[in-house]
Amino acid sequence: MKRAAQINRKTSESSVELAINLDGTGKSEISTGVPFYDHMLTALSKHSLIDLSVKATGDVEIDAHHSVEDIAIVFGQALAQALGDKAGIARYGDASVPLDEALASAVVDVSGRPFLVHSGEPAGFEYHLIGGHFTGSLVRHVFEAIAHHAGLTVHIKVLAGRDPHHIAEAQFKAFARALRAAIAIDPRVEGVPSTKGSL
Repeated sequence: MKRAAQINRKTSESSVELAINLDGTGKSEISTGVPFYDHMLTALSKHSLIDLSVKATGDVEIDAHHSVEDIAIVFGQALAQALGDKAGIARYGDASVPLDEALASAVVDVSGRPFLVHSGEPAGFEYHLIGGHFTGSLVRHVFEAIAHHAGLTVHIKVLAGRDPHHIAEAQFKAFARALRAAIAIDPRVEGVPSTKGSL
């Protein structure tokens, strides 16, 4: 069965059309109206091997927040839908990814229990405008929305970093690699990887 999903979401603040294929090769077509977010979602797709299409418009003239959050919500919903009953998946994944001076670690559990532990960003990072549009505080917000709507337990920690672009990108890439491992089909897993019988 193909592990894919397509979701459209429209509010007074944004319009999002998103499609994913979990068994892809990392191909992406991203247009969010927020250039740095396009860059981060392209990296997420490439390093998770999830094929991702995002076409979004929103009130970015006010702030990037609404569009960024709504896209993350839809991504989480589509991920949950594409995973289905989660039979045969590895369930857990972890990765550490460097980007020059920056280093980030991510651990993902496809647990069905939404939870985010996020730490290590340097003081002031949350206020920095990356690329002139994307506030540093949105990095954590993206992972919160994805974890909540996909039913993931996610731990992300910034271990080193000075450049805000590098700090953000290392987190997205680490999350992507951990997610890739967690959603991978393991031929030795019979049914759902939980003693409860469901996730």
